[in-house]
Amino acid sequence: MTTVVWAEGSLHDPGEPLITALDHGVTVGDGIFETMAVRDGRVFALTRHLARMAYGADRLGIGPVDADAIHGAVDEVMEAGQGTLTRLRVTVTSGTGPMGSARGDGPHSLLVTGVDAPRPRTCHAVRSPWRRNERGALTGVKSTSYAENAVMVAYAREHGADEAILANTQGHLCEGTASNVILERDGEIVTPPLASGCLAGITRGLALEWGAAAGIPVRAAAPGELTMSVLDEVLAGDTHLAVTSSTRGVQHVASLDGKALEPGTMLRRLAAQFELRAEQEPDPGLPRSK
Repeated sequence: MTTVVWAEGSLHDPGEPLITALDHGVTVGDGIFETMAVRDGRVFALTRHLARMAYGADRLGIGPVDADAIHGAVDEVMEAGQGTLTRLRVTVTSGTGPMGSARGDGPHSLLVTGVDAPRPRTCHAVRSPWRRNERGALTGVKSTSYAENAVMVAYAREHGADEAILANTQGHLCEGTASNVILERDGEIVTPPLASGCLAGITRGLALEWGAAAGIPVRAAAPGELTMSVLDEVLAGDTHLAVTSSTRGVQHVASLDGKALEPGTMLRRLAAQFELRAEQEPDPGLPRSK
């Protein structure tokens, strides 16, 4: 596998130690990250990913990210990858800090990594026994404090799956560990609202925008509209399930809790529309405010 690493101003060997033991990204998970797909040699939706990273930095209170530095690092990584890369990750931490939760005064640490990992071809999901806290301090932030998700992915793999779908504390359908969920139900496509505590996924947002523009009935559900019992409808075959993420696009869930699922006709149309528009618009601008 090809791996390209950029850190603190230059490219490095993938095995080279780079982060100090006192970096708060290591000691307390105090940072943010974005994972982006590379399509036809270009980083997809970079503008939207960096806008979400800026939002995350503001929510964490770690100060503004240096967008120019990130653009430069991304360009260097892409050039070094020589057209082989399929995925990029940008990580920003609050930098060096004391041994405790309080931050230091150091500048951010910035890392950009590119790999040629294959795109996930299928999604097999299970219901998670844990819940997302929709009122937590990090709700809606793509934080490096990801151990909770790692536990749930391990649970999914132990049960023959690669993704876990979870509720929020109120029992409402929320998201997957690394994806948003989307349903074909009663003649329309719906996805949990941001009020559920789910991440504002880039692919989720584009699927809503591009689907609506193509005349597909797609919307964010009202708060509380989708409970976890909707997954029983999926198992019964009355509702269809897909996930959205930067690496998956809009992808049919092939099985849930070990039971094979049929794809929804409207979800297949939405997936095709997303791929078409993504090819036409490699860096779609930010959505217009209403």
